[in-house]
Amino acid sequence: MSAPTPRRHDIDALRVIAFGTLILYHLAMFYVGGEDWGWHVKSHYLADWLQPPMLMLNRWRMELLFLISGVALSLMLGKSPSPGRLAASRSARLLIPLAFGMAVVIPIQPYCQMLAKQVIAPGFWEFLLRYWSGRGFPPDAYGGWEHGWTWNHLWYLAYLWVYTMLLLPVAWLFDTSAGRRLRSQLLSLRGNALMLLPAIPFVIYAWLLQSRFPQTNDLLHDGFMHPVYFTIFLYGYLLGTERGLWDELKRRRWHSLGFAALLFCCYYVALEIVDDDLPAWQLAAIRTLRWTYVWVAICTALGWSHQLLNRPFRWLPYASEAVFPWYVLHQSLIVGLGFWLSALSLGPVVEPLLLLAGTVAGCGLLHHVLIRRIGWLRPLFGLRRQALPHRALPAPAVILEG
Repeated sequence: MSAPTPRRHDIDALRVIAFGTLILYHLAMFYVGGEDWGWHVKSHYLADWLQPPMLMLNRWRMELLFLISGVALSLMLGKSPSPGRLAASRSARLLIPLAFGMAVVIPIQPYCQMLAKQVIAPGFWEFLLRYWSGRGFPPDAYGGWEHGWTWNHLWYLAYLWVYTMLLLPVAWLFDTSAGRRLRSQLLSLRGNALMLLPAIPFVIYAWLLQSRFPQTNDLLHDGFMHPVYFTIFLYGYLLGTERGLWDELKRRRWHSLGFAALLFCCYYVALEIVDDDLPAWQLAAIRTLRWTYVWVAICTALGWSHQLLNRPFRWLPYASEAVFPWYVLHQSLIVGLGFWLSALSLGPVVEPLLLLAGTVAGCGLLHHVLIRRIGWLRPLFGLRRQALPHRALPAPAVILEG
């Protein structure tokens, strides 16, 4: 009988930190200036200086989440009685919060967006009845207007569910002789090969698909990002807890950090100096820089987390449970509070501080006081109906598990 897999605290902690960063990123979206940084609603106090750090994070934040989701699925599949039961479990844990979120949590976002555009009159309950009825709204009233309902930031749940359902039926192929050879070759990468070779598929996707299929977060019309996200999800599944590769990522963490910084600087300078109408070779070069940076930045995050976070922090069990509810709630709180605060003209310091405090307090109180304590609420926010004792970390079956 094989030895049990050691607990990987760094994966749990990185999951918590990644989603904490996501909250800060969406809060900054309310303030970042520039034509390319549109959002559901915007503050009167826009700051162009936010663009470089936002771009640096934007290029790999979701890819990291999908990779950790793949790692988590690998761990869970090893403990599940069958892929079928795991598929049923994942479906409930992802699709129930998605449906509930679209119906109850998300609506404040299109409502505020339409008020900001002055395409509807104030009156949330009237809006909500129309939203639930599916009667639709004027063109471009909000993101997803053409579908009636929208999932906004919860698109990740739909994508993750699809990728999980695609991978589970064929996961057994990696246990065949050919599959084991392929997996062994991938996991044997070391040094510069590990920093460069896994980025090649993303570069090829960018050359062939990026111009034809802009990113939409629309499940049926996202022809470029689906190959990117599914590939990185598959990388995570293959990586699992394979010790040699994780040790290599940790060993090279300083190299990958410096390489990622260099790649981003080159990429950012290229974006600043090139014209809008680029020759094909220049566009290919910039995209090569971007997607190499994406992979190296992820390697950096994995290596440093394995070095610094692989220990049983006391806060980790509670935070691991809180991730999913906070994820579902945070953007609606940011949009709703931000829209209300922007009307008070509190200034470029007080307003963002209040928005951050209100978002954190809202997520924290709703999770701690209501969601985690009420049995029927827990599944609506992706948690098990019965709370686990906090002395034991919940198994990281998917990145959003509690």
